[in-house]
Amino acid sequence: MIDYVQILNLARDNHWDEAHRLVQPHSDRLSCQIHAYLHRVEGDDWNADYWYAKAGVPRLANSLEQELARLYTLVRSGDD
Repeated sequence: MIDYVQILNLARDNHWDEAHRLVQPHSDRLSCQIHAYLHRVEGDDWNADYWYAKAGVPRLANSLEQELARLYTLVRSGDD
């Protein structure tokens, strides 16, 4: 089972490598969105766009803080 909250908390707390390591093996829609967010944090927009496309969602013109909040909302709602 994927612990999305743990991954998001790691990302929030600037533990990018650990968050990336945990999400990288997964290809479900929410994992792909989190993976995309992590690449946005890294400044790798091309890779972020790849993961958003894999999730079937566009990259929004929002801040990193707004995107993290959106992802937490998706996790809490159980909607991806």
